[in-house]
Amino acid sequence: MTLLCEKHGDDACGECASCRKAADHNHPDLIWVTHEKPGTITVDEIRAQVVNTVDILPYEGGRKIYIVPDAEKMNAQAQNALLKTIEEPPAYVTIILLATSPEAMLPTILSRCTKLSMKPVPDKTVIDYLIEEMHLPDYEAGVVAAFAQGNIGRARAAASDGSFDELRNQTLYLIRHAQNMDTAEMAEEIRSLKEDKDRIGDIFDIMTMYIRDVLYFKATRDVDNLIFAREISSISANAAASSYEGLQTILAGIDKCRTRLRANVNFDLALELLLLDIKEYLHG
Repeated sequence: MTLLCEKHGDDACGECASCRKAADHNHPDLIWVTHEKPGTITVDEIRAQVVNTVDILPYEGGRKIYIVPDAEKMNAQAQNALLKTIEEPPAYVTIILLATSPEAMLPTILSRCTKLSMKPVPDKTVIDYLIEEMHLPDYEAGVVAAFAQGNIGRARAAASDGSFDELRNQTLYLIRHAQNMDTAEMAEEIRSLKEDKDRIGDIFDIMTMYIRDVLYFKATRDVDNLIFAREISSISANAAASSYEGLQTILAGIDKCRTRLRANVNFDLALELLLLDIKEYLHG
């Protein structure tokens, strides 16, 4: 908005026609790149929305802004297609790549960008926002804030999307009952996770939050600072019966599974190895 603002100040005025259009997402020179598949931005989408249009002059004012949300979802072909445009963009073009996992992007892309790291919003600020603006009860606000990891947008999406509660409950059920699953039940759970493949990162985050709660309670016996305080019965049982080393092994296994899936390792195999870690090391 600032780059397009008609008053050309150090910040967007929020009042001019350009600012109002930008806020309403209908400014012709502010292009938000979209993609059909939830987990992938394809080369055809990058070519059609960015590469093939950068040479068209701005319709209004002197600048043209491209914003690519979830830029880490660009596949290798899409990133390579964007590379030349990033190397030699027209003087009037600014391209903003938004990424929560920049390590998933090609080094050739990262080396040609100016990196601006956004500081996480403090949990208390997120909780206050969720209570006051989204009208969540205290407990739910605390869980969503922990899940959001300082990202207000992620917190807002989780708070406004009823599927988050279902995803959380399914994940907690899985992690609590993995130790008692036989091979057939485990295979069925993996099939279920595969159906929600696009949200597997969220599932890993919820798993991590729960295991950290178990570790925290094992070390402190403090209930007040647990994220999933309402799960105290299972958290207490797991903390008493599991070792520190075993819980750390599960956390490492979650991170390893993330890495394997980013490297396109077979989904079923990666999840099976993770569930076997949980089955072996989480007791109670």
